[in-house]
Amino acid sequence: MVSQKQVKKQTREALNGMFGHASDYRKVMAILAVLMIIVSGFTLWNTMELRRAMDARTQIYVGDVTLQLTDEIDFRLKKNVIDLEMLEDSLLHVDNITEESLHDFLDRKADLLGYTAIALIRSDGNIYTTQPIPGDLSSMSGIQASFSGENGVSFLNEQSILYSIPIMRDGKVAGVLAGMRNRENMQQLIRTESFSGRGLTCIIDPEGQVIISPTNVDPFMVLDDIFLEESNDETVENILQMRDDMKNHRSGVFTFTAVDGTSLVLAYNPLQNYNWVLLTLVPADIISAQTDLYLSQTFTIIAGTILLFFIILTVLFHTYRNHFRLMERLAFTDRLTGAMNNAAFQLQCRQLLDKSAPGKYTVVLLNIRNFKLINASYGSVRGDETLRHVMNVLLAHIQDGELAARADADNFFLCLKGCDPEEIRRRLQKMVDAVNSFDPAEDGPSYLTLQQGAYVVDEPHLDITIVQDRAKTACRGYSALPGSQCVFYDEAVTKRLQKEQTLNHLFDRSLADGDFKLFLQPKVRLHTGTVCGAEALVRWEHPQRGMIFPSDFIPLFEKNGRICQLDLYIFEETCKTIRRWIDEGKPLFPVSVNLSRQHFQSDSPLDSFYEIAQRYQIPSGTIEMELTESIFFDDQGIENVKAQIRRMHEMGFLCSLDDFGSGYSSLGLLMEFDVDVVKLDRRFFLHDSNPKARKVVASVIQLCRDIGTQVVAEGIETPQQLSFLEEMGCDMVQGYLYSKPLPVTEFEKWQKDFSSSPNRGIRV
Repeated sequence: MVSQKQVKKQTREALNGMFGHASDYRKVMAILAVLMIIVSGFTLWNTMELRRAMDARTQIYVGDVTLQLTDEIDFRLKKNVIDLEMLEDSLLHVDNITEESLHDFLDRKADLLGYTAIALIRSDGNIYTTQPIPGDLSSMSGIQASFSGENGVSFLNEQSILYSIPIMRDGKVAGVLAGMRNRENMQQLIRTESFSGRGLTCIIDPEGQVIISPTNVDPFMVLDDIFLEESNDETVENILQMRDDMKNHRSGVFTFTAVDGTSLVLAYNPLQNYNWVLLTLVPADIISAQTDLYLSQTFTIIAGTILLFFIILTVLFHTYRNHFRLMERLAFTDRLTGAMNNAAFQLQCRQLLDKSAPGKYTVVLLNIRNFKLINASYGSVRGDETLRHVMNVLLAHIQDGELAARADADNFFLCLKGCDPEEIRRRLQKMVDAVNSFDPAEDGPSYLTLQQGAYVVDEPHLDITIVQDRAKTACRGYSALPGSQCVFYDEAVTKRLQKEQTLNHLFDRSLADGDFKLFLQPKVRLHTGTVCGAEALVRWEHPQRGMIFPSDFIPLFEKNGRICQLDLYIFEETCKTIRRWIDEGKPLFPVSVNLSRQHFQSDSPLDSFYEIAQRYQIPSGTIEMELTESIFFDDQGIENVKAQIRRMHEMGFLCSLDDFGSGYSSLGLLMEFDVDVVKLDRRFFLHDSNPKARKVVASVIQLCRDIGTQVVAEGIETPQQLSFLEEMGCDMVQGYLYSKPLPVTEFEKWQKDFSSSPNRGIRV
């Protein structure tokens, strides 16, 4: 009987033999392909050089024509003032003119000179206009300049322009003569018939503000937006150069691509009589339209030739590839999914690792948790469909040079490039999301949990079975609860699993013996300098193991669900403390208690807390439930959370949003959820000298103030941070600047000392 190892060896030799017989033929085809690419590349390069030469010639042509056009338009604009000066001269030689004849005289001159309206403003304040002119004439900057003896220009609404000159009598300004041209009138002045009527012109100031817009902006783009369209580095550089040139009264021209893909030439030329710039926009194909047609045909011919060549290659290798794939399926294909099996994975992974450096690849094991329930609930046919679905998703998400295989039963192996754990986790999460992407119309989709274990192959020459075993070991450390991430194997994985097992074993006894201690960290109200609250925290003081840090057991109990028991225990310890304060006549303030998101997996998460609070007769408003912001990002339970917050208030509990800003905080949370307090995460204050960070904090505080929500800044450690928060009007502060979390008796002593201390107990 032939062993599996012998089958793999024989199959490998057969595949290598096929490649060896075809190697000479493939070399010939490769040489032909290289030659084809070289010829095609040279042709493309020559065509592109021709195009660049045509573009340069177009820019020279546009530059020459626009210089002539600028002189012409400059004269047209100057003539506006000349016409007014001639009209002023006429007025000086008209004696004994009445108001009626003056109006008729000005009205005729307006039609003759092409003005929309003409106005006469006398020094005594009397104003005569042929047509209404918007605005207060006397206060316009141009009119005031004319009363000072200078020619003036005033800009009215809708791009209308009012030209004005002083009327001089006996060396003094007796009045001002003004002529208005509306937008259409000014557009006629700058209209050009150059470039076969395909060009657009407009006038702007050196800052890029439009003075006179073009008559039609449809053919190409809106000229008002020219400074906003920075499509590439070259365009950005050209626009910056244009801005500098305009400020220094220099001309220029450049080509760019508009938003709609049109290639355009833009010329800019300063006007001599005004501090304005004439922009002229012309299609880049103004002189190369016919040439562009031949260029397009050349590109099409080259593309067609390349396509034909590769079709021929495809036909030549058709039989060869089909035969290879047939042999590969027989030896290395999983019968159920049609993908590679574990034998193929081991063989190809071995080949990859033999050629790689340490840390180049990561081997991952994915296991479908409780897959047997799918077979039991829906039958083996549905189970097989599920396995094929998972395999198809994995294949769709791997890259070239990576592997995916079904090993056995509900286990899948991946060999992924890279060694960065966060990048690997991100990719795996995308795969899990894709696996659980169902048709919304499907009734009752079964969401799958994929346990994930990974080994960064830092010893590439290890036996491949050992590599896979290390990924399996890491997979055993994966928690099946929501929010879990891929576990990576290292030498401490086994120890970590053992430690977690030990902590789980100690939990029940420690809970019964009271090894979990209630600690309180004070909150101080800034504007009064008094203690206004505290946060209840847990510390584990084991009689043999000593202090066990929260970072060691909180995440573990979050994953396995025991955090719910611990939360209830700390809540009851808090109620006991508040009850004692009441009995001793001590002042009360809200104490916040952390509420894990795991509580919201049940239908009535608050009933147990309410029963405890009633048993100890805790007054309403004395206990505050702290929810971390991550609880709001579960779409399936978001409505349940909103309902439970309403229930909190009905039960007399306050509600706060903890760690605001530590994850993906949205201001929509403040609108959607009726929380009483927002706790700003300490990362907001790590860079309190950063102007942007200060503005963000100030804005959040102001927003909370406007909607009636209190703000607590947590993690405050420096007087500078405290000063900033006082300046911003923050309500409360919590952090080591005042006190670290303390046992209840030490907290009570600290509170007493704080109340009588002149510096309010600040640690400096």
